[in-house]
Amino acid sequence: MPVLEKIVISDFRNIGFQELVFSPNINCITGNNGEGKTNLLDAVYYLSMTKSAFSSSDKYNFKYGADSFSIGGTYRMQNGLESRFSAEVKSAGEKRFRRDDKPYTKISEHIGVLPAVLVSPADISLVSESGEERRRFVNSVLSQMDREYLYSLQQYNRLLAQRNAMLKSMNFSRELLEVLDLRMEKAAQPVFEARKKFAEDIAPVVTQYYNILSSGKETAGIEYKSDLQQSSLAEVLARNMDRDAVLKYTASGIHRDDFVFSMDGHPIRRCGSQGQQKSFLVALKFAQYEIMKKACGFAPMLLLDDVFDKLDMTRISNLLSMVAGNEFGQIFITDSNKVRLSGIVDSITSDRAYFEASGGNFRRL
Repeated sequence: MPVLEKIVISDFRNIGFQELVFSPNINCITGNNGEGKTNLLDAVYYLSMTKSAFSSSDKYNFKYGADSFSIGGTYRMQNGLESRFSAEVKSAGEKRFRRDDKPYTKISEHIGVLPAVLVSPADISLVSESGEERRRFVNSVLSQMDREYLYSLQQYNRLLAQRNAMLKSMNFSRELLEVLDLRMEKAAQPVFEARKKFAEDIAPVVTQYYNILSSGKETAGIEYKSDLQQSSLAEVLARNMDRDAVLKYTASGIHRDDFVFSMDGHPIRRCGSQGQQKSFLVALKFAQYEIMKKACGFAPMLLLDDVFDKLDMTRISNLLSMVAGNEFGQIFITDSNKVRLSGIVDSITSDRAYFEASGGNFRRL
């Protein structure tokens, strides 16, 4: 499994310049809110996913006054050899990713090389927001495990943009639209099949982890919803062509898929308390970790940002048993409560490193 040995960060968010050496096991980052703990985890995530976990646009990742930022990491790879990965982004829009100083032909080629799972308070959007957030989550998981999935999804999105542009034109050709629909169907089918299998695979694992966290008080579930469960995409688009012509955009297809999260058969968004929702999201991400570990053949990196917040001591204890009882890879944990974090981590292992954050600077303790 890839292990991040050293990271060098320049002008990323509130981090001016930082060079840190990490433990291959557990790394703990403590400090008050707003000091940069989450930004450090996001820098690690950026090296894995080629983008921030929290900003859809890179313009929010530049340190105030800077016109570029860079992140570099030295990893010990599965074969035991070291590899260097770097990201350099400029305010003009230029973005480069390199491995051992060689640029990728396409940045998407890097996805899946350094698999990572992030658990953060921002995950609440998976429960509270629209299906777009849940699709984005599933896409990020499947793209790390299946390069063909990522290619098919990119193809579908390009064709969808073309279709919507045609629908916006005054006199579009229905014959050309039908040809485009058949091409979209070819791209959509593998995405649909992969999402369907993912939902089937992850649902029982989420239930298992949630039972551990909640001590069996409730039962969690996941259900996949897609227009393609009843008909092929071409049939769906043909059936709704008149409506799409009026709306001037494509209102059906895999870009409208959703994943319904439930507790005891009811939508968790409506019936779950803050603690129950947080427990579900932790269970979801740990299940993601399990699925990815099996698919990749090695343990992904685990990033736990403020994971103990809104959990009572029983659930924290159960979460601790989950981390201690599984073969996890390298772990990064942030917490504003230094005493709580050290008490939890020290009971798991003596192979750990502690860092304290202050104003975007980090000091190893």
